Amino acid sequence: MTQHILQGRTEKEILWFQRRSFLQAAAAWTAMGGFEAAQAQQRSNIVELRGDALLNGERLSPQRTIQTGDRIETGPDSNLIFVVGNSSFQVRQNTRLTVERGATINAISVLRLLTGAVGSVWGRGPTRQILTPTLTAGIRGTGVYTEVFPEQNFRSYFCNCYGTVDMEAGRDKAVSQSVYHQSFWGEVEPKNGRLLTPARAINHTDEELEVLAALVNQQTAWQIAGRKGVKDGIGYMEEQPPSMHPAMPR
Repeated sequence: MTQHILQGRTEKEILWFQRRSFLQAAAAWTAMGGFEAAQAQQRSNIVELRGDALLNGERLSPQRTIQTGDRIETGPDSNLIFVVGNSSFQVRQNTRLTVERGATINAISVLRLLTGAVGSVWGRGPTRQILTPTLTAGIRGTGVYTEVFPEQNFRSYFCNCYGTVDMEAGRDKAVSQSVYHQSFWGEVEPKNGRLLTPARAINHTDEELEVLAALVNQQTAWQIAGRKGVKDGIGYMEEQPPSMHPAMPR
């Protein structure tokens, strides 16, 4: 189990991938052919649902299909894993989000996170966005973790776990190129004149990203490299000085 720092989350929440029920569900999802097979067979694209969740205001059952254009809300102690196209998502408890439609019904153009937390792995494709109350992330092919903290006036956290992401908060912009967890805060009020600031890697694990990647037949950057780096939020395999973070003033 990789090192991780928790802030406002519990150990139980981030160990969801160890549950026997999820391991069985993930194995079944892969054995049955993944998203394309589910679509062809008119099966649900929900890999696992624990607890209560709403889809467009109605109670979500594991037999339903989540489509672009839908609104999702999870309740306390719930956990939702689903796949749309070549992208996979893990939605933590007490989360509200929408998945906005792109060029086709299976292409997400915008994931709009209002509150709560989502881990996601995105396959290659046109630029897509994750929007929170305080930041915008332009997604290419990557694995990321996003969280909005309502108790901090909806301050937003974003980790580019691997890949390239175009970051923006207010007038602050940065290109994030990461191989091992490059993390940001989208501030509510400027800190030292900036709304996009460096963060530590919090509230998610390597293993979570690995199992999400496997659901869409991908591997993380560290799996491909065969080694892991320093999980300090800077984003590199080797330890680097804080000034290497793209949100640091130049």
